[in-house]
Amino acid sequence: MATEEDINKNDAYAVLKIKDFRLFLSFRFFMTIAAQMQSIIVGWQVYELTHDPFSLGLIGLAEAIPFISVALYSGHVADRFNRKKIILYFDLLFLVASGLLLMITYNKAGIIGRFGVTPIYLCVAISGIARAFIYPSTISLMAQIVPRSLYTNSATWNSTLWQIAAITGPAAGGLIYGFFGVKVAYMTVIVSMVISFILTSNIRSRPVPPIDETESIIQRLSNGIKFVFSSQLLLGAMALDMFAVLFGGAVAMLPVFAGEVLKVGPQGLGLLRASPMVGAVLMSVILAFNPPRVNAGRMLMIGVAGFGLSIICFALSKNFYLSMVLLALSGMFDNISVVIRLATMQLVAPDEMRGRVASVNSIFIGSSNELGSFESGLAAKLMGLIPSVIFGGVMTLLIVSVTAKKAPKLRKLNLASIGAGVREA
Repeated sequence: MATEEDINKNDAYAVLKIKDFRLFLSFRFFMTIAAQMQSIIVGWQVYELTHDPFSLGLIGLAEAIPFISVALYSGHVADRFNRKKIILYFDLLFLVASGLLLMITYNKAGIIGRFGVTPIYLCVAISGIARAFIYPSTISLMAQIVPRSLYTNSATWNSTLWQIAAITGPAAGGLIYGFFGVKVAYMTVIVSMVISFILTSNIRSRPVPPIDETESIIQRLSNGIKFVFSSQLLLGAMALDMFAVLFGGAVAMLPVFAGEVLKVGPQGLGLLRASPMVGAVLMSVILAFNPPRVNAGRMLMIGVAGFGLSIICFALSKNFYLSMVLLALSGMFDNISVVIRLATMQLVAPDEMRGRVASVNSIFIGSSNELGSFESGLAAKLMGLIPSVIFGGVMTLLIVSVTAKKAPKLRKLNLASIGAGVREA
């Protein structure tokens, strides 16, 4: 097993020499494939049943509400108990949700015929609870697996493998759904989750961080929130990404673009969903060899602004291939902020508080995807599909301008100095 002394910290592949990190990336890869496939399968299935853009927004709301409800507590759990075991337990819960979706689909005439799409929303809610507990434990475990000097390197490769999985998941989900049907598609999700569970089982457990036994749960949750809100770097990065995704995300409306604007069906939908991830992988490769350290704050602002502009242009496109290119550009720009935010969070937060900081981040960032889906569905219903997406892109540009003015420390962020142990001023 490679030790910190054996690793050249300027090597773009340095962190990949750590066996447990390779297992970690593999587990995240298959879990992300499963989650992304399930998302696109549920989206297309609900749209086929309802033909209502607002019903797609409700999918996001069904996951966001339980996610937010337990997110803070899940951070406390990640700081209090074995992080590997937490991931395993809630992998199993996600498997239960996927199995229920398959059962509902097999008995569609009886269950959906009687209750409509409500049972599907309930399964999505179970997935939301599982994801809420998995996320902070995953981020915290990753920081325990790699040395501090490789946090930026690990954030880049973590993002790269996640994005590759996020390419594979939607593309596979759309193609399997289109050619083999929804039942086979859900079965593939279950197989991917089983592989993820096995890989996680082989990661070596890390010790639970020392805690203050005199603190109550309320005090621990409160301290995690206070830590984030006292840091301009953490709060600024989380808020910037949250509002950008909340207003600028067009992913929830892709079934409508695929079906009514571009007319490419579920196969085309899978390619559209995969396009941002293709761009993100390309950017990850660039960042692996040119890590965002000294000028990280400026790169963060440019990345979010570029994301907003790409979304505006996508809304105006009527050509399938141009739309794919524009979505790929949005993924490239978005991945800049993903890598910088994760590296900042790992460097600024102490290990004994990393789970709670990650849980606050998950409320800002993770839930913004689902709430963004709801906002997109509601805006599309009120304003029309294309005007609503343009509005979201414009709001993203406005948010970048406000953040750059109100958070000067974030604008001047230097990850190299934080990595060397320099505290936030």
